[in-house]
Amino acid sequence: MALYHDFLVEDREFTSYEDLKAHCRLKAPENFNFAYDIVDRYTVTEPGKRALVWCDDDGEEHTWTFEQISADSKRTAYFLASQGIKKGDAVMMILRRRYEWWWVMMALHRIGAIAVPATDQLLQKDIEYRTNAAEIKMIISYDNPAVQSEIEKALPNSPTVKKLVTVGPSREGWIDFHAEVDKCVPEFPRPVGDAAVHSEDPMLLYFTSGTSGYPKMVLHNFLYPIGHLITAKYWHGVQDNGLHLAVSETGWGKAVWGKLYGQWICGSAVFVYDMHSFKPDKMLQKIAKYGITTFCAPPTVYRYLIRQDLSKYDISSVVRFATAGEALNGEVYNKFIEQTGKKIYEGYGQTESTIICGNFLDAVVRPGSMGRPSPVYDVSVVNASGKPVPAGEVGELVIHLDKGHPFGLLSGYYRDVALTANAFDGGVYHTGDTVYMDEDGYVWFVGRKDDIIKSSGFRISPFEVESVLQQHPAVMECAVTGVPDEKRGQAVKATIVLSPGYEASEELEHELFDFVKHETALFKCPRIIEFVHELPKTISGKIRRVEIREKDAGVDVDKVKQEF
Repeated sequence: MALYHDFLVEDREFTSYEDLKAHCRLKAPENFNFAYDIVDRYTVTEPGKRALVWCDDDGEEHTWTFEQISADSKRTAYFLASQGIKKGDAVMMILRRRYEWWWVMMALHRIGAIAVPATDQLLQKDIEYRTNAAEIKMIISYDNPAVQSEIEKALPNSPTVKKLVTVGPSREGWIDFHAEVDKCVPEFPRPVGDAAVHSEDPMLLYFTSGTSGYPKMVLHNFLYPIGHLITAKYWHGVQDNGLHLAVSETGWGKAVWGKLYGQWICGSAVFVYDMHSFKPDKMLQKIAKYGITTFCAPPTVYRYLIRQDLSKYDISSVVRFATAGEALNGEVYNKFIEQTGKKIYEGYGQTESTIICGNFLDAVVRPGSMGRPSPVYDVSVVNASGKPVPAGEVGELVIHLDKGHPFGLLSGYYRDVALTANAFDGGVYHTGDTVYMDEDGYVWFVGRKDDIIKSSGFRISPFEVESVLQQHPAVMECAVTGVPDEKRGQAVKATIVLSPGYEASEELEHELFDFVKHETALFKCPRIIEFVHELPKTISGKIRRVEIREKDAGVDVDKVKQEF
């Protein structure tokens, strides 16, 4: 039986969004620890319950029960402790989608150490910044020579790093993970006394993906996983004994949204496809072969999926599709439902939170809307003075804290008192995202504060223009930004990746301008169009409009790229 029942103040099925919003409240046991209170509990109640299904492009595949995850994570905890890792130590994990990530995460939770997942796209300077900012004590990496070489180059300028651990073949100067873990006993009692872990202790540290400025260090405590009950149960719609696939790498926050906490609390196994690169046809084949029941991916993935002949693949096992990461273009939604007959349930949140807004349960989906507020967050849309704005008016989305700190919201920005104080200024958490809320409570994304274009006295949402452009068959992806303009202040620019079969030309530029002109107001039309092979993106797949803006302003782009 799924364990989420234990964390609901009122344990029952909710019949509608209104019922969910009004009555769904969460609770936590004293000194909750996910590894002991979820994984080990299943080991007692349902030891054979499926937890993790894993495969890769080389034909390797494995399935773990909760009993097996428990044993492997205890061995890993024993190994880490033998290497000097203790409560409060920060350990960086660069493991892509390797199954060992789940062992290490649970092991660190058992010890009370701080897990710091990171992407394998980091270079020497990126690693140096992170190791020093978080005082990383150990780095655990999979056996990619290029990745491990960058780590080694960063080591002389990373004085806090004492141990390097490799998952894969032995490497000089590195500890062999499997050789050592295999020697360890599957025992690691819950710490007591000074070593005991408490609910408010630091558990998880993520560096933000860096859409603007240097990455911030987002710190979550041991209560954070409980907040993802809402994410998994009421947005993803996961099922007890189901199989959930979230398209994400473990180096960014979406992994714990869709590959761990909420899914396991709700009794669903997680499916992990450790792919060399994303290929839509292979992804669809995996969905069919393994009988995926719930699926979540960023909008970019859906843009590629709808360009496949979906009738060739049996994806009937999927009862619910979800998306987050960026606002979903309405045209993508319509084409997907046209081809599959199934809706895409959009959601919104941040590395700093669990799901803040979403299309929960079986609520009516309004394509392009992020849905309505989560039951655990009290949100409103406010102006620059912090006053609520009327329905339909653009403002910043904030979370109110007057009723206490909600489950799933960050503890603060690690070792940055000023940044934390600014984020929580005025008794609210400032998301930094501009939105508007319609009369029915649906929230519509406008953009990051820094992304808003101010042209000829108008405020223009990049997403609004991008949504129009993406309706044109020539446009695979696009990013809309503002560039300095003497007459307008800023001119609207569209940076476009073309669909296969289309070539850049002046004629196509004019065609796209005319297309947008007939779909939206003239002042929103892009005055400048640039065709590129790819868009700059964060490690989480979000478009880095800041990099485009800086490049257009003549700033050294290589320096900007090191900001994430």
